[in-house]
Amino acid sequence: MVNKIIDKKGNGFEWLDITAPSDEEFAEIAKKYKLHPVLVNDCLQPDHLPKFERLENYSFIIFRIYTNNDLLEADSVQELTSKIAIFYSEDFILTIHRKKQTLFDEIIESVGKQKSIDSYEVLNLLIGACLNTYEQPLQKLSKSVNYYEEIVFLRPKKVPLLKALYYLKRKIDLLKQMLILSYEIIDNIDSKDQGNVNTRDTRDRYVKLNNMFASVSENIHQLLNIYFSASSQRTNETMRILTIFSVFFMPLTFIVGIYGMNFDFMPELKWKLGYPGVMLLMGLVTVLIYIWFKRKKWL
Repeated sequence: MVNKIIDKKGNGFEWLDITAPSDEEFAEIAKKYKLHPVLVNDCLQPDHLPKFERLENYSFIIFRIYTNNDLLEADSVQELTSKIAIFYSEDFILTIHRKKQTLFDEIIESVGKQKSIDSYEVLNLLIGACLNTYEQPLQKLSKSVNYYEEIVFLRPKKVPLLKALYYLKRKIDLLKQMLILSYEIIDNIDSKDQGNVNTRDTRDRYVKLNNMFASVSENIHQLLNIYFSASSQRTNETMRILTIFSVFFMPLTFIVGIYGMNFDFMPELKWKLGYPGVMLLMGLVTVLIYIWFKRKKWL
């Protein structure tokens, strides 16, 4: 479906928003605007990563926006992001995507309020709107990191915790990677030749998002390291307690083993005080081990 948002007659350029175009529509548009076949092929790849390419008559941009997928196990490029392809020149803007994007509504409303606007300003608004889609997931991921941090430090550990941390790490790393790959787009939008106050604002938003995602990514990695360290510490503590118990019972087992041997000629077997004597010896050994552990500060 082709929707003409801005007409060339009154503005000097036209903006066509193209949603899920058929092969015939796409071929006709590519022929009319002389789009390069390689770039047209890039538009058709649903998992294409962000890119910027400048040709002689126009520029080509692929930007990936967040899709509001709240599933725990959503961690791939196609599950978490959606692709928007943009062909830009002074005479036209083509935005191509598979699903209707509500983020364009605010841009259309903003463009309608301005008496005069050029294609470069509209392009900057588009890139800014695409960046804004990362604001909400950043807040959610930050809250999730804080939640799991509380669980790791303060609450009893649960089996699903590690799985949730894994998928949270995957989401953060993937969205961070999408922003990193989008740097060339922002850098070309806010270039020395064409940059202005609005494009610098877009760059500032990009830098802010990039830094915050980097911070959240570092926090989740540290949290995972702390989780594994805490798990290892709990295991070591359990082994320490079991070792202490084994040390206490080892000499007692040795004594019982000696007196459990079935020989006819053992001098201690006929002693009247043999049993209480052995019990006293076992108690004395236990006390001596306890005193030794205390002096070594192992208890």
